[in-house]
Amino acid sequence: MKKNNGIKLLITVLTFGLVLTLSGCYTPNPLYGTWSDNNGNYINFINDGTYNAKVNINNVDYGFNGDWTVIENILIFSFSDGGSINTEWDIRGAMLYLIWTYGGSQTDLILYHTAR
Repeated sequence: MKKNNGIKLLITVLTFGLVLTLSGCYTPNPLYGTWSDNNGNYINFINDGTYNAKVNINNVDYGFNGDWTVIENILIFSFSDGGSINTEWDIRGAMLYLIWTYGGSQTDLILYHTAR
């Protein structure tokens, strides 16, 4: 009987330790969700590493989608048609600051976190 109790205790301790280890490794990304402004620009960061966006550049609305990656303070948007942009980003409070460059033009974006 004591042997079975010892095995049950060992299994319980190992399971609990594994749960703590795995849950401690996950850090939610602060970018997840939808960021938008009052001009109709938005970026929707999805937790599977994809995004969709609409950005107004020189009074023309462009739609984008593809994959996104973060390396330190560099945000990399890969377009579904094969192109990509790299931009520095910063979050201050509930506002995301970045520069969107496309077609030789750039747009400074200040977006508010509107949905998770």
